Amino acid sequence: MDKKQLKYDEAYMRMAFEWAKLSYCERKKVGALIVKDRMIISDGFNGTPTGFENCCEEEGSTKWYVLHAEANAILKVAASTQSCKNSTLYITMSPCKECSKLIHQSGIKRVVYANAYKDTTGLEFLQKAGVELTYLNNIK
Repeated sequence: MDKKQLKYDEAYMRMAFEWAKLSYCERKKVGALIVKDRMIISDGFNGTPTGFENCCEEEGSTKWYVLHAEANAILKVAASTQSCKNSTLYITMSPCKECSKLIHQSGIKRVVYANAYKDTTGLEFLQKAGVELTYLNNIK
């Protein structure tokens, strides 16, 4: 990877971490940005769907209907005139297996992540699907 790309990757990842701070979730705060042609086309953080109370956990467990950051970002694009085709997803935590299907199906070609999720099935799926994966572990 060239130095210029790394510089952009680090800047977008710092922004994803800022976005994560907007999450109401207590257990994990995750942020995501979708970038296409050096333009941010979408953003997201983990949380409850529109119209629901901003409480993500109940008795120490995450509520089943909480949306992951990357799913929120992809759904925002779906509701717009933009397309994820050939874009890059910056996410503060690597995607779960469910979100990895959305990532691949939406046309995202590159995923840059900062922290590894405990289950690596999502990353393995994306790699098999030909999505470029970049691990940036020096950003907070």
